Amino acid sequence: MGSNNKRRWGMVIETKRCIDCKACMVACEVENQVPLGKHRNWVGQEGPTGKFPVLGLRFEPGNCMHCENPPCLRVCPTGATYRREDGLVLVDYDKCIGCRYCMQACPYDARYLDEQRGVVDKCTFCVHRLDAGQLPACVETCIGGARHAGDLNDPNSEVARLLARNDHTVIYQEAGTRPAVYYIS
Repeated sequence: MGSNNKRRWGMVIETKRCIDCKACMVACEVENQVPLGKHRNWVGQEGPTGKFPVLGLRFEPGNCMHCENPPCLRVCPTGATYRREDGLVLVDYDKCIGCRYCMQACPYDARYLDEQRGVVDKCTFCVHRLDAGQLPACVETCIGGARHAGDLNDPNSEVARLLARNDHTVIYQEAGTRPAVYYIS
């Protein structure tokens, strides 16, 4: 977690509370007009393109990890992928040429090509909702209360308190991306 006073958006997912209802996926698809058959978030071992094998009965919700050190940003030839000061990794669709380098660079398989628009898309933590003071659609809709979003740098935020009270992990820590999505088992 960060140590400065600037806001840093993050997410905490309590995997034991996920009931695999997929309400988060539906909410995201409706909120963000995601094309049929594509996903900005997922439940289980699917990933947005269905590449993760199903290894057991533990459900693991996920989405873009909004990394502090995002490999997708480094490979983008047009500067379409960028990171805001608050930690969100976003895509400027006017600059994206759909080359898919970012898709190849992402160790989380969290991006997809939107063929209709000719751009690569991904989870934005519902930036438009965050900027309006609302929670991401997936968090607001989570029936089991597995998803939590907030300011990782605010010790009084729900996400900071959850991380302080619980053992937690990140996916692919060895990749050095420093993801902003944490998992509590």
